Amino acid sequence: MSTKTIPITESDASMKTSFGAVMKKFLSARETGVFIALILMSIFLSFATDSFFTVKNLLNIGRQVSLLGIMAIGMLYVLISKEIDLSVGATYALAAIVTGILIVQQWPLWLTILIGLGMGLLVGLLIGVVSTYGKLPSFITTLGMMSVIRGAALLITDGKPVTVNERFGADPVALQKFYFLAQGRLFDTIPMQLVFFAVIILIAYILLAKTVFGFKIYAVGGSDRAARVSGIKVFNVKISAFMIMGFLAALAGILSLSFLPSAQAGRTGVGLELDVIAAPIIGGASLGGGEGTILGTVLGVFIVGILRNGLVLMGISPFWQEVAIGSVIILAVGVDKWTRARREA
Repeated sequence: MSTKTIPITESDASMKTSFGAVMKKFLSARETGVFIALILMSIFLSFATDSFFTVKNLLNIGRQVSLLGIMAIGMLYVLISKEIDLSVGATYALAAIVTGILIVQQWPLWLTILIGLGMGLLVGLLIGVVSTYGKLPSFITTLGMMSVIRGAALLITDGKPVTVNERFGADPVALQKFYFLAQGRLFDTIPMQLVFFAVIILIAYILLAKTVFGFKIYAVGGSDRAARVSGIKVFNVKISAFMIMGFLAALAGILSLSFLPSAQAGRTGVGLELDVIAAPIIGGASLGGGEGTILGTVLGVFIVGILRNGLVLMGISPFWQEVAIGSVIILAVGVDKWTRARREA
């Protein structure tokens, strides 16, 4: 009885080689570990709770993480440039408050939104100029600006909440358009907050991965001295990163006001910077600058969002949520430091 051997053709060998190369690249990517953790967490929660793996809850998670995600993408730009921004929660509140006041005073809706977004850009510009040309660490600059911005919001409102509805003078037609920005649903299914998040992801990916600016921001974060020698205007790149962060923080604040039409200077956005910084770091961004991707940041955002959602569905105390998020941040930063040390060894 004879046996036939099937010859391995050149195309089969090249296919195996290419598949092996793809798998090696996938397993070596920093986002792979985050992706696997996200899958394992989702599988666990789908068994631990009856309502996690439902369309309604998944869309709810998408809506819940959208504002965090929009701001986390802005923070990614700042972290890649080897800086940090602690003022995002205050900027978020200020933009919401200014927009709300102008809507109640019946300013044109498009103008109020532009002014709110402009506030974010202005804050980012100011922070960028002070921390670069002023040669102050961004940690100190933004820590101080956090108090300045929130104090300004308190002065504007005299500490009172800003509520956007018809009873306080808002135009009904403009109000409905404003509410739709965050309360509406595309095709009566997809939350508009999630739509905004998806659009920001696409624009941010193109800007970071496909443009000269993206190359410059990685170069500046990797080594600002080498970037300066190469002719890159380091200060301008860092200021641009802070302005992107300010703009996206303002956008998230405006969308937050659209969803829950009330804001208070002393409460809105307080502590938000914790999650905003955590998400890109969990997704692989480095505190040392020069590293991080949009994909990793999005995965980090969903890690934070699913963790919070799952703990709520399991009936675990909100106090333990803070413990869990803090532990994840410490673990993520630790992994970043250990892997960086191994690469430099």
